[in-house]
This record gives sequence, C-alpha cells and structure tokens, in this order.
Amino acid sequence: MTASTPSCALITLAAVLSAAAAAAPPRSMGELLVQSTPGDWRKPDPENTLYLQLDTGRVVIELAPGFAPRHVAAIRALARSHYYDGQKIGRVQDNFVVQWGEPATKGITVPALAGEFSRPITPALPFTVLPDTDGYAPAVGFTDGFPAARDVAGKTTWLAHCYGTLGVGRDIEANSGSGAELYVVIGHAPRQLDRNGTVAGRVVYGMESLAALPRGTGPLGFYEKPAEGVTIHSVRVAADVPVTERIPIEVLRTDTPLFAQLVELRRNRADDWYKVPAGYIDLCNVPLPARVSSSTPPE
Repeated sequence: MTASTPSCALITLAAVLSAAAAAAPPRSMGELLVQSTPGDWRKPDPENTLYLQLDTGRVVIELAPGFAPRHVAAIRALARSHYYDGQKIGRVQDNFVVQWGEPATKGITVPALAGEFSRPITPALPFTVLPDTDGYAPAVGFTDGFPAARDVAGKTTWLAHCYGTLGVGRDIEANSGSGAELYVVIGHAPRQLDRNGTVAGRVVYGMESLAALPRGTGPLGFYEKPAEGVTIHSVRVAADVPVTERIPIEVLRTDTPLFAQLVELRRNRADDWYKVPAGYIDLCNVPLPARVSSSTPPE
C-alpha cells in the first residue's frame, strides 16, 4: 500500500457523496431552480411587454392579449402615443392596489371598451391545472404563465387577480373601461374582482417599485394633495425600445415538469423550518419566478 492510497480513497468517497447529493431531490424552490434548464424559461414577447419608468426604477409588465385583446391593443396605442408619460400615480391603497390614469388629460378622447372579463375555452388554449380546490372557481391553474381560472361547464376561462396583476379601471357600468386608467394589485389577492374587471397582464419585474410606494392617506388610498402623486416618467412598449436598452427578462414556464415540481414543493414544504406540510396551495401563492438573463443576449 502506498502513502497515496488513503488520499485516493478519500477522493473517491467524496465523489460518491457529491453525486448522491446531486441526485437528492430539491427541498426548496432555490434548489429546484438551480436544476432548471434553458427550456424551462421563456422570454416575453417585446410587443406585449411594457416598461413603466419611475424614479425608483423600471417596472416590466407582460400583457395578456389572449384574454383582453381589445384592451391590450388600446394600452399599447396609448403607450405609443406617450399618453401615460408625466401622469401621476394617484392612488396607493394599502393591501389593495396602485392606480394611475387621467382619462380627461392631454385632450385625448379614449373610447370605452366592452369589458373582457372572461373568454371561451378553446382546445388551443393551454391550461396547467392545480391539484387543489378553489373557493372562487371550479378549477384554477396557469395559462401561458398567467394565473387563471376555469368553469368547464360554462365553457369560460378568465385571469385571476393575484399579487402583481394589471387590471383596467372602470366605473359602475361594466363597459366603461378603456385602458386609460390602470391598476396593479399590491396586496393579498382580491379574487372578488375576478370576472368583474378586465385583467390585461401582470408585473414580471420591478414589483418592489410599486409595492413600496407611500400609501395614500385619503379615502380608498387616494393621495390628498397633488404634490403627493408619484410621477410616471414614461411607459413604453418594449419592442419600441432599442435592443441594448431592454432588460433580458426570462419567466419560468408553467407547462413543464419542473414547474409541476415547484408547485408540489410549495404545497408540501420540505425545508427544515416546516414541521407540518400544508398539503395545499392557493392559486395566488404559487410563485412565478422571473430572472434577468446574463447568458442570453436580448432579442
């Protein structure tokens, strides 16, 4: 036996232990995402992506033309006309919404649109169903990365109001929204709004710039003084922004085996801190990870 034998044995054992650790199932979302492959991620379409610029940073919003085609088209047109530029965020209601939009400003008449609260189910529409029941819909899951609900008997589907959801403001009349007035959910999911308002997208990056805004002190969270309003510097369609100035966002796909693993990890937490697994997950508690890609150049 040579003097190097114990060392070789130690190296071999270390390699075995390392391989065993690599083969161990992930116990947290972080461990799972480390194992993801490029195919587990997708890049939002620049034509359906908005960049909302505040003093505190850029907020990236993915639009949902599959559910609200008329409103999304209107929002894109308003962004391209620079309608939102210089407007104020006038409402920040704690545990509810951030809201902006001044329909009477700039001399622009923005026509009202028929509400797009739900749409028909079609065979071509993807739907990754969650395994648990929901109090607001017969079935819930994800469509193209958006939290969604379905009523198979009624043959309809709709997007849910979860944290980060972009909604279209309206008056009492159902068909009074236009895209000129928008809101983003910053609190616990107000699912009572489902099918009562048009959902036009969701924030995929920079949510902290909205969630950390000072709360309004007036009724319903409205700012009481004009000076309190937070200025929107610009809203741009990402496709109109030079490629070098875009953020190469990637969003986790919701139609992959890895996403199914993520859902199960969140339903039954295996982290050391958890002693009693829940065995259940709410639609709006399923995380939808996004990342800025450093290895993939912007498109």
